[in-house]
Amino acid sequence: MFAYVGAFTTPERKGHGGGINVYRVDPASGAWTHEQLLEIANPSFLTLDRAQRFLYAVHADLDEVSAYAIDKQNGQITALNRQSCGGKNPVHLSIDPTGRWIVTANYSAGSVGVVPIEKDGTLGPRTDLVTLSGEPGPDGKRQASSHPHDAVFDPSGRFLVAPDLGFDRVFVFRLDAETGKLTANDPPFVATRAGAGPRHIAFHPRMPFAYVINELGSSITAYRFDPQRGSLQPIQILPSIPADYTGNNHGAEIAVAPSGRVVYASNRGHDSIGIFAVDQRGGALTPVGWAPTHAKSPRFFCLDPAAQILYAANADEGFSDQQNTDTIVPFRINQANGMLTPTGQVIKTSSPCTIFFAGA
Repeated sequence: MFAYVGAFTTPERKGHGGGINVYRVDPASGAWTHEQLLEIANPSFLTLDRAQRFLYAVHADLDEVSAYAIDKQNGQITALNRQSCGGKNPVHLSIDPTGRWIVTANYSAGSVGVVPIEKDGTLGPRTDLVTLSGEPGPDGKRQASSHPHDAVFDPSGRFLVAPDLGFDRVFVFRLDAETGKLTANDPPFVATRAGAGPRHIAFHPRMPFAYVINELGSSITAYRFDPQRGSLQPIQILPSIPADYTGNNHGAEIAVAPSGRVVYASNRGHDSIGIFAVDQRGGALTPVGWAPTHAKSPRFFCLDPAAQILYAANADEGFSDQQNTDTIVPFRINQANGMLTPTGQVIKTSSPCTIFFAGA
């Protein structure tokens, strides 16, 4: 199995990484062995095609998405090409269920772009660019304009959902799989609590629920999702941090375990992974506990393909007072209750901000 780690590389991002690092992962021992560094600016989010033949990246503070071929023998990647995604500072990308289109969330530009994937894995010229509309949120520094931070497809693949941190809205679109054009859904968005700053969304794998982590509000909103209409109805909002924590915090990543019984959420400032039990009938969340990341600013985390290990990527973004950073910390997942226990291993890597696995 191989792990692909994107990193911040520029001073503007407090980055000192080199680009995309490739590691060989031993599933038995958990050891990571470095295989390659492909030097490139700010590969801040990565994704792979379904066949794991190609890797794609967006680049913070630029306006590009890039494509790479994967050598399945040694995991190493070779650059193919780049295309403009139409807006500055793309922070997330997703591939549609047909495998023909990449959608990017362009944070600084307040837009969502669509770029085609050719049969050879390269990227074609952009087919669409939608500028998001709305009213700025109450945080004058962080919410002066639209800032989409995520763009993911629902489990059916019929709808694209984009949380907008700046406008306190979660937008919903339909993507035409033949033309690569986006159309606003009806209704086109759901409004969040003022100042929440919705960042990332995760869908339940089997039930009609979705969960949004709100960066500015340090909270999670649970929604009932209508898979026919693409609408989101809020059913609960709860803190992503313990009630007795009074320090600064910013929510970051959220994920639903494949079992559908647990939601995980990362906190930068509290420097933890929150563990929440999912009510299997109504979808509401109940806090189970918080696992300290023992490092600074867990911007990203993911589960390994077997859902046995959670990997927290800790990059110094100025959200925390912890001294330890530049690490990926693995946690073993208790399959009964979702609780996390550090494995004792620590992977040292500069400014990690995204992790994807291939070859499992």
